[in-house]
Amino acid sequence: MLEVRKIDENDINKIAALEREIFSDPWSANAIGETLSQKNTVLLGAWQNEHLAGYLIVYYVLDEGEIARIAVDASCRRQGVAGHMMLALENFCEEKGIVNLMLDVRESNEAAIAFYKGCGFVEDGIRKDFYTDPKEDAILMSRQLGK
Repeated sequence: MLEVRKIDENDINKIAALEREIFSDPWSANAIGETLSQKNTVLLGAWQNEHLAGYLIVYYVLDEGEIARIAVDASCRRQGVAGHMMLALENFCEEKGIVNLMLDVRESNEAAIAFYKGCGFVEDGIRKDFYTDPKEDAILMSRQLGK
């Protein structure tokens, strides 16, 4: 059974391990810990029993939020984990009065782009050479909540 809940300090090393497995530019445990301690940040984790199946990191100010990271363990993909996290994020946004979500995604990440579009995000523009290792443009996407 999948449970989505807020991340706490005990989860930082598990997130850092997934970061190293998934991203070419992984965040360190220290960076994740600093992010967790920030006031206008939420980190949600999806747990299958004791296994961290995925997580997302969102920064928010006033009525806007930015998804900084969303990741799902390779062994848990295509099982609805990201969708469950997005539903939990929508509930969090409703509680906080957040009505606009934004994100950047690598232009080659077709699976993520399709997922975001399926969640109601639209493409807003491109950031040239936004990513490094490898160098790549980012697609800017956003979604108005409550619509």
